[in-house]
Amino acid sequence: MEEGPLADPSVATEVVDGLIGLGPVEELLRDPAVSDVLVNRFDDIWVERAGRLEPTGVRFSNPEAVVAAVERVIAPLGLRLDRASPAVDARLADGSRLHAVVAPVAVDGPAMAVRRFTEAVPTLDALVTTGAVRQEGATLLSQAVQARSNLLVAGGTGAGKTTLLNILSKEIPTGQRVVTVEDAAELTLTGHTVRLESRPANSEGAGRVTLEELLRHALRLRPDRLIVGEVRGPEALELITAMTTGHDGSMGTIHASSEAEALWRLETLAMSGSRRVPEETVRSQIQQGIDLVIVMSRREGRVVASISEVDGPELRVLYQC
Repeated sequence: MEEGPLADPSVATEVVDGLIGLGPVEELLRDPAVSDVLVNRFDDIWVERAGRLEPTGVRFSNPEAVVAAVERVIAPLGLRLDRASPAVDARLADGSRLHAVVAPVAVDGPAMAVRRFTEAVPTLDALVTTGAVRQEGATLLSQAVQARSNLLVAGGTGAGKTTLLNILSKEIPTGQRVVTVEDAAELTLTGHTVRLESRPANSEGAGRVTLEELLRHALRLRPDRLIVGEVRGPEALELITAMTTGHDGSMGTIHASSEAEALWRLETLAMSGSRRVPEETVRSQIQQGIDLVIVMSRREGRVVASISEVDGPELRVLYQC
């Protein structure tokens, strides 16, 4: 008796990927060394391994296949991707984050980026071993978390901000109640933790829950500490207010390349909402609320580039790689 066409496990896997997954890129997502899968065009797919971008030989059959793959995984989430709604952001079942764009905003055809969710979170000791931070820097960070300092982690895309936030959260003493607020749930905290995640509008344009709204809910959940995965809008004002009104030991990340830029951007975001707060008041709250600014860099792999103390209007460097 001859074997059927699906007797080969690899063929069966390919069929399943094409029916319920992201098609040919699923094999890339199964590689534990891959942190990002980037589809520039249907026939131009890259991955990031160990902080380095590499081209792959993987490809979709045509542009329509890229769109079909995205639609398969976002349909159960009540999302859509078409000319009327040409961009979509979604969290997949395994926690990975997907962002895709199509015409008219994507000029060269459908494009997609998938940021993989990784459960394995290293420790500060592991960062020392790999050279991402020296022992004195790791000790400083550990002591800061345990002393309930308010921390702001800055860096560019893929610099390791969320990874460091995950590592620092392990230093929080057991028993303290932590509420996390994220645009995409990437933090993997254990212990007394409540996790909140924002929600985009559905295909009818309803049901959106913003980070600003989530932070207000978080404050009513009696947190000892607040952790914001990434500050990117007017929710910055809620975080700063929380840090100055008894929620010591809170943390957040922000896109910035230096300590000064991080504080300036935090101030700008805090003033971007509908609430009108004087600039001097916001700046004073930041100076009182933020204790340390940590800058992550990708110049030589993901490293802790510097740790600085906010001393009123001044920044005092405590550690530099």
